Amino acid sequence: MILAIIKKEFLQLRRDPRLIGLIVVMPLFLLILFGMALKLEPQNVRMAYFDEDESFFTNLIKTTLWSDGYFDLYEVDSKQEIIEEIRSGRAKAGLYIDQDFSSLITENSQPHIIFYVDGTMPSLTTAMKYHSGGITDEGVTNDMYFSGADAENVVIAQDPFIMDTVILFNPDEKETWFFLPGVIGVLIMQIALILTGISVVREREKGTLEQLLVTPLSKTTLILGKLIPYIIIALLDFYFILGAGWLLFDLPQPSSHFLLFVLALTYVAVMISLGLLISLIAKTQQQAMFIAIFIIVPSILLSGFIFPIEAIPEAVRTISYAIPFTYFVEIIRGLLIKQTEFSDLFYAFAALLGFVVIFIIASIVKFRRTL
Repeated sequence: MILAIIKKEFLQLRRDPRLIGLIVVMPLFLLILFGMALKLEPQNVRMAYFDEDESFFTNLIKTTLWSDGYFDLYEVDSKQEIIEEIRSGRAKAGLYIDQDFSSLITENSQPHIIFYVDGTMPSLTTAMKYHSGGITDEGVTNDMYFSGADAENVVIAQDPFIMDTVILFNPDEKETWFFLPGVIGVLIMQIALILTGISVVREREKGTLEQLLVTPLSKTTLILGKLIPYIIIALLDFYFILGAGWLLFDLPQPSSHFLLFVLALTYVAVMISLGLLISLIAKTQQQAMFIAIFIIVPSILLSGFIFPIEAIPEAVRTISYAIPFTYFVEIIRGLLIKQTEFSDLFYAFAALLGFVVIFIIASIVKFRRTL
């Protein structure tokens, strides 16, 4: 008897070639993609620097950082601009050297330099601190000892200068501050894609879709009518989850509650419209679930939520920027942790809004062609 049931299940799967394709092709595609893309150690991490001294000694420090290949240095015009570059996300680290650095070195007075680090991603913070340590190695500092032929003997400090490391935005390197804002996006993505992804398919399987189509409603009205209830549900869920994060894990308050609401509304609209498109493409609820998983897994791994985008090879990084969740992670971390201004997040908001428009238009076109 059990063999008959097994045979029946295999026959049902054979009648759904699209589902078999998803079962076989999707794992293979993700395996190859993640094998190429996922790296823990980034290269060419952007570092803004402001060198007021511009001397042989400071060039030695900058050259050591540059030659390691880990940091990609570029110059800014002030100490404050270093912090703003890191806040905006254009840089992950910064270096400030005061104008009296050389004079203090020659006086053997151990000048200080400041190394700024973006603390929003603790694993990357640790890696940056490790690589910055190269500028205080003996191989570098030994080149800073000098004496003239007629100079008096002086007692030279073991370390000719001191590097002060300042961790910005998340000084205690709390991992919950790093993970939880992204976790909120993942939960909303799952809820929205699964709720909406099976909505039209379920209507089609139950035979109620034809009844809706004979009503006087236009197809656009029908699409919007199916979107709006799920947008309201997902929006309420967003604030419920975020409120729990504030209450239980002491997440920081945003720089602007209005921008946070705009983010929530836009992101939910993206996910719901994407779920609706999935529902129109899939023929069965099983297909809809597989397509949703096919979107969720790369979103988690390629968006910068867990692994730094800087570590992803440039050839694959384009995929990261084609994922809506990438922009959500950037905005919510900016609002909650870095207190970033709207001007620095504008392009990310614009990208999310663009996804909404694209998915809704694609849904309307697909709806008109298939029904």
